[in-house]
Amino acid sequence: MINDEILKNQLNFNLEKTNFNIGKKYEGKVRDNYLLGDKRLIITTDRISAFDRVLCTIPFKGQVLNQTSAFWFEKTKDIVKNHVLQVPDPNVTVARECKLIPVEMVVRGYLTGVTTTSAWYNYEKGVRDFCGNKLPDGMKKDQKFDKPIITPSTKAEKGAHDESVSGEEMIKRGIVDEKIYRQMEKVAIELYNFGKELVAKNNLILVDTKYEFGLDADGNLTLIDEIHTPDSSRFWVKDTYEKLFAEGKEPQKLDKEYVRQFLANKGFIGEGEIPEIPDEVKIEAAKRYIKAYEMITGQEFKAEIGDISNRIKQNLASKALL
Repeated sequence: MINDEILKNQLNFNLEKTNFNIGKKYEGKVRDNYLLGDKRLIITTDRISAFDRVLCTIPFKGQVLNQTSAFWFEKTKDIVKNHVLQVPDPNVTVARECKLIPVEMVVRGYLTGVTTTSAWYNYEKGVRDFCGNKLPDGMKKDQKFDKPIITPSTKAEKGAHDESVSGEEMIKRGIVDEKIYRQMEKVAIELYNFGKELVAKNNLILVDTKYEFGLDADGNLTLIDEIHTPDSSRFWVKDTYEKLFAEGKEPQKLDKEYVRQFLANKGFIGEGEIPEIPDEVKIEAAKRYIKAYEMITGQEFKAEIGDISNRIKQNLASKALL
């Protein structure tokens, strides 16, 4: 595990943004995208977002996300086609350009969360029909569902809030074709079950996650963006969950829920000014991201202190991508 001193030193080199003169640039909450005809260069920065707001940067976060996704894209390519063409740098993926389907497929195995779109937030307020899923009375926070549920969300433009609605409503609004949506439903559950079983071997619970899809040039459903990362998913430590749940305590978390909870405790859940996030919180968040990577993949996380942007530039140039 990388020590605190390395993480502290890397704070000076966090990758907040990129500005390469290649193709048309589109800046998402976390990723900088460069459109190159039928390909897309995706650079995962160290930015962290929560409550649909960009908060700050976390050491090595971009590398964790990009390498975790690369691991999962390779593992799941027999379940569904994905957009990856090559990974020329720890923070970079070259991807096949796809037509975005503006729906996030959120799969939940447990009743939890702190955001206004989360299952627990809504359940606590009395909602029992959540995105078309009938939920029984008497459930507790962090309790496992009998079977995973899908709670789709609209894919909002940058700066806007996502909206959780049922799949039927997505189809009714014409946001997605019914045939494509049913395929997305099937694939999302298969991906979740595959991920859940794999991480269980490494003492983790895949609590919930989201998937994004597009259509390739031939109209094939294609998994895009990221998969089973500490940003797109919640992970809990498996062997302590039952005991902590029985005691009414929070599970051990290895995802950005730590930062979300820090902000929620300060009274921030998306509106108003973002509270200052101290370096010790950023370092603790980085440790959780890195630990999640190592537990998910079974591989040691390798990171070097230094200017990430220069390294990316050198790696892209060596692959004739700049």
